[in-house]
Amino acid sequence: MTVRVIFISAAGSAALREARFDDGGPLDAAGLRRARTAAGTLPPARRSYASPTARCRETAEALGLAAEPVPALGGCAMGRWRGRRLDEVMAAEPEAVAGWLSDPSCAPHGGESLLELHTRVAGWLDALPGSGLAGSGQADSGQAGSGRVVVVAEPDVVRAALVHALGAPPQVFWRLDVPPLTATELSGRDGRWNLRCGTPLGS
Repeated sequence: MTVRVIFISAAGSAALREARFDDGGPLDAAGLRRARTAAGTLPPARRSYASPTARCRETAEALGLAAEPVPALGGCAMGRWRGRRLDEVMAAEPEAVAGWLSDPSCAPHGGESLLELHTRVAGWLDALPGSGLAGSGQADSGQAGSGRVVVVAEPDVVRAALVHALGAPPQVFWRLDVPPLTATELSGRDGRWNLRCGTPLGS
């Protein structure tokens, strides 16, 4: 059997618009309208999940999904940079930002490194029954059966999942653009993942 995972990036929010590290804030009015407009455009899914942030939960609700929040799908923990604008942090801590952008194991903000994010998201993805990667002594977590799964997630979670699925080096994370409210589909079978590139919802 094949498991198909459709990652939906969260709709727009003030943090996304202002290039701020996620502060746990909700969708903005425009993002909420777009998500509601896209309701009913997703194919049927066996299960749905969401990053445990306000904007992901609100995106899922607006899309008509009863999505279960999953801690393993949370965005990268940004420590003391949380809620701050990227340009502000770059001006105050240029060396720290340079290290964070160049070294996936670096976490100068005191939070989580990109490698830790990748490991966490990859572990959840490979544990999905039907992916062909959940064996080797791993218990069935009950997350989903073989079939289609929808995940509403932060953009960095989608990027981490793509890096893992493609077997790409961690630095590729910075070369992937995940716009708000777009769908990216992965299919897993026989221990490998294939990618179907993202398209806007409701178009």
